[in-house]
Amino acid sequence: MARGIIQHELNHALGFLHENSRSDRDNYITVNYRNVKPGMENNFDIQDGTTLDLPYDYSSVMHYDKFAFTINPNLPTISTIPNPNVQVGQRDGLSVLDVEKINKLYNCDVSSRLFNTPSGRFSSANYPNSYPDNMNYVFLIRTPDGQVALTFNDFDLQSSPECTSDYIRIYDGPSRRAPILLNNTCGPAQIPTVIGSTNQMLMEFVSDGAISSKGFSASYNTVPCGGTFFTATYNITSPGYISGSYFPNLNCYFTIYAPTGYKVALTFNDFDLQSSPECTSDYIRIYDGPSRRAPILLNNTCGPAQIPTVIGSTNQMLMEFVSDSAISSKGFSASYNTGKD
Repeated sequence: MARGIIQHELNHALGFLHENSRSDRDNYITVNYRNVKPGMENNFDIQDGTTLDLPYDYSSVMHYDKFAFTINPNLPTISTIPNPNVQVGQRDGLSVLDVEKINKLYNCDVSSRLFNTPSGRFSSANYPNSYPDNMNYVFLIRTPDGQVALTFNDFDLQSSPECTSDYIRIYDGPSRRAPILLNNTCGPAQIPTVIGSTNQMLMEFVSDGAISSKGFSASYNTVPCGGTFFTATYNITSPGYISGSYFPNLNCYFTIYAPTGYKVALTFNDFDLQSSPECTSDYIRIYDGPSRRAPILLNNTCGPAQIPTVIGSTNQMLMEFVSDSAISSKGFSASYNTGKD
């Protein structure tokens, strides 16, 4: 069962009605009763209840979609006013207004923010002045599609041994049960862009009751591919590898991090990219560090090739994968491991 369906039913248990049954819904939608299945008309009845003086929410997890209970699947049962092209209803999870309504109804002050747009910016409280003490704040990024890419434009948290006092932690998914992309991180730090494997990423920000620092400023957007890896070993494949052909017009970055004092070794188990003169069309390039400013370990490489294991000199490695709009090939399958010097 989808997470959004579970949240929809839990919201009913919390006392919330369908958004399209609000007392003011006729200002925002029109119900086309002639296309509603016989006997299902009552699902569109207006119901008594408070609007909490908050706006109508087309994207609420409590809203029916446009074709709910339709007779003709090509005709909607719900039309939006005044723009008929507005999308309504989703089951990805709570919307921003859903969260606001829960907090207002139950007089909660939950320390969290949800971002559900393709891109955005956010920062710690009071930034660029010192953030508050004793915080436990979570930021959930849920983009419409693609993979989340999170960039810190400025970062300065109180330093402590193993970052146990103030820190951020980033998860590759919508909850703390998801794999950790970036474990406790603090101090003044340069954090490369963190790329998740899906369209959802959770960031936890914790501060203790002691000294505070400036905090952070961050921005996010979406990328079609890539990833950030902090585990000791992992398998990496090009997008579409399982189906037999990678996608055109890709520019993917895979960044691997090992603990301090370790090195990264990258092995290609399968490699077949479109061949071109000097590999200018589709290629792999590997850098001895986390950015394209680092020395190049493996320059533009393409075609069907046998590539020896690539070993970096540091605990960080970046692999860039580029494809053009022309012929695609099978792609690559690679694995890495980390070891001490």
